[in-house]
Amino acid sequence: MENNFNPNFQHTLKKQVSVSGVGIHTGAHVKMTLKPATPGFGIQFQRVDLPGQPVVKADVDYVVDTSRSTTLEHNGARVGTIEHLLSTLIGKGVDNVLIEINGPEVPIMDGSAQPFIEVIEEAGVHQQEAAKVYFSIDNNIYYFDEQKKVEMVALPALDFKITTLIDFNSPVLGTQHAALKNIKDFATEIAPCRTFCFLHELEYLLEHDLIKGGDINNAIVVVDKPVSDEELSKLATAFGREKIEIKGEGILNNIQLRFPNEPARHKLLDVVGDLALVGYPFKAHIIANRPGHSSNVEFARRIKQYIRKNKHAHGVPIYNPNQPAIYDLAQIEKTLPHRYPFLLVDKIIELSDKHVVGVKNVTFNEYFFQGHFPGNPVMPGVLQIEALAQTGGLLALNTYATPGSYDTYFLKIDNCKFKQKVVPGDTLILKLELTAPIRRGICEMRGTVFVGNKIVTEANLVAQLVKRNGSH
Repeated sequence: MENNFNPNFQHTLKKQVSVSGVGIHTGAHVKMTLKPATPGFGIQFQRVDLPGQPVVKADVDYVVDTSRSTTLEHNGARVGTIEHLLSTLIGKGVDNVLIEINGPEVPIMDGSAQPFIEVIEEAGVHQQEAAKVYFSIDNNIYYFDEQKKVEMVALPALDFKITTLIDFNSPVLGTQHAALKNIKDFATEIAPCRTFCFLHELEYLLEHDLIKGGDINNAIVVVDKPVSDEELSKLATAFGREKIEIKGEGILNNIQLRFPNEPARHKLLDVVGDLALVGYPFKAHIIANRPGHSSNVEFARRIKQYIRKNKHAHGVPIYNPNQPAIYDLAQIEKTLPHRYPFLLVDKIIELSDKHVVGVKNVTFNEYFFQGHFPGNPVMPGVLQIEALAQTGGLLALNTYATPGSYDTYFLKIDNCKFKQKVVPGDTLILKLELTAPIRRGICEMRGTVFVGNKIVTEANLVAQLVKRNGSH
């Protein structure tokens, strides 16, 4: 990370950048293009080779396989071996990016995150005018797997740091540990560390044609059993070498170790990537003993459940005026076509791919109080719905990489209830949540208006996203 990097703001890429390579499991040649995205967009993969170009968000809810790497699937978009790329994005502080990929698997490159670090550095990291809200872990969160002898814990901490321990009862590896005290050290201390496997696993994978990635010089091979000359010559053929030897430390000589504890550091790299699937930035000290993809993902689920449960009581958004806005008025005007006196949302304080929370301060100076119950000012209900609609428009438009090219038009308002009057001095908290995935530009939302922790208005809204004339 650059010295002037401010972790309290969201970041995206300065420009789009592409990388090509081979998927280690599928052998598919793939091209990936990483594109800048708006605040709150998160990390999303788009399978541009499939009909409809479906998208899957990097989220633990969409993990479908953790057998030899971490695989996501949603809406027909399936993407495997995502963990090294995700760890790089976390390590470089990139929050919002669209990853277009024309195949089923992220390329393995050299088995580490180093090539992805270089790609991100080539693109550059851009600070966005939107706050990054971290969630704190106030109680220890535990995960145990008796069978695999895996233990993981998240402890309350002021920063995000990780300690990993590995012990495979292997005389070669012994017990190793690795630590990352500050995420800014990821690029130099953790990213160069390559994946590793045991010789018996490699032989099984080769025998069953499960590594189709062509060049298998992207893994540290730990020799955990006696090997005959015949087996070594078979391996030499697989590695495309004249001969293969076993080094003194019990590692095949297909590659040189970059750190004495490179396997433990690579396990830490995987933990960073898999915990990116929590979907929320959080601060904690993670201690992981014998971690693997399946336990990392289960642990990510626990952390996500904890954050959701403790995020705010009963779904009432908490408005802290000291927190910088995710979108201020100037940014809202860049996305929405409305202007004074008809722009009815002052700022956005929360934004994800599924919900948005906006703020509208109601004052006696509002233009509508001149004629609406003069002497007894009450904000018209239809304008509360309009304020909800505009806030919902920002949620819907945030799903597009170029939100300024679209407008939202409302098709339907259902189950609208006004429970309490809104008067000057009230601060409206406008919350909208998607009730169904956006399909063909149709966006269905549940809208709620709070004053303090009381619900004053609620409605179901359906909107349509329409491309503006002349937009490309």
